[in-house]
Amino acid sequence: MEAMMKKFQQKYRRIRDEMDRWDELQSRLLSQFVNASSIIDRLEVLRDTKNYGILGSVDGIKETLLGKQMEALEMSFCSMKMTMKEFHSIVISFEKIARDGSQLLRGGTISTAQKQLRIGIWPSLTECVDHLQTIHEMHQFEYLLKSSIVSSLSWNCSGIDIGVLRQLLVDQPNISTHEVQSIFDIVFAEEIS
Repeated sequence: MEAMMKKFQQKYRRIRDEMDRWDELQSRLLSQFVNASSIIDRLEVLRDTKNYGILGSVDGIKETLLGKQMEALEMSFCSMKMTMKEFHSIVISFEKIARDGSQLLRGGTISTAQKQLRIGIWPSLTECVDHLQTIHEMHQFEYLLKSSIVSSLSWNCSGIDIGVLRQLLVDQPNISTHEVQSIFDIVFAEEIS
């Protein structure tokens, strides 16, 4: 049983590493989103000829500036798309870790009663598998939300729409940091004590 718990702890270490990467990606995505939002705000200003003042008399200035900003916006959208691919790879990794945990439990010679048994401060092996699945589901739901937010951002979004989308992106409502930390505290309890 202790050997099996050690195998699960290895899986949780991999998850913790991936979660650190997730947090880095969250910061990157937020920065990319803010950059794209700023460009969208500028587009609105650049579309209005009266904002050019004396520069309005320069041939093609409006079209050139709008074109450059649209190129920059397209690059921002591409960057966000790449970041979303990295989020997706983490979700796939979590899914594989959860699946491997289930197979580890099914493939062993441990009885159903032993799978449910808690020894000391350790969770049961069944709880370990359930927690892996919970972490996977939380991040999968969060990925889907992020994906929806990013795909909703377009060059013709209003400032209000951008503000709402940004707040959704910042909040990460599907991942409870407290819940995830409590899972790690349970699984690694003997290391803490």
